[in-house]
Amino acid sequence: MASRPGRTAGGSRAAALRAAQAALAAEHAAVYGYGVVGGRIGDNRLAEAREGYAAHRARRDALVRTVRDLGGTPAGAAPAYALPFAVPDAAAAVRLAAELESRIAAVYADLVRAGDASLRRQAAGALREAAVRAVRWRGSGVAFPGLTEHAASAAPSSSASGPADAL
Repeated sequence: MASRPGRTAGGSRAAALRAAQAALAAEHAAVYGYGVVGGRIGDNRLAEAREGYAAHRARRDALVRTVRDLGGTPAGAAPAYALPFAVPDAAAAVRLAAELESRIAAVYADLVRAGDASLRRQAAGALREAAVRAVRWRGSGVAFPGLTEHAASAAPSSSASGPADAL
């Protein structure tokens, strides 16, 4: 997700860097979250969980390069993340995967707004992929992925796994 130096169509390079760092943080959380999903999901959806995990690892690695290209130091992953709800079984794992994808779509919507043309294209592609995965997990979609979820995820959620960073 490399970007050119200078101003971006959606604003300043600093805004693009902030949005890229937020997307990177969300990808770190998604990779962690998919580890939980993979540990609780049923065999019938394990391949789908592995695909989501691999996709988020690849996006995370690309965002590390993007942040560097924008002149920043990529934020590292937290040792653990607070889950938005308890995940005791396969049904909750499916809900968690859908929630992860909705949250990822929201941060990529922000990156679309902040980036230059190249970064916007890449962020839009990531938003689209997250929206498709969310539909697969949830079984339904929303009209404007990344926007509805962004407003909904702004509300604080209770932690099921302790005082680490929130997913």
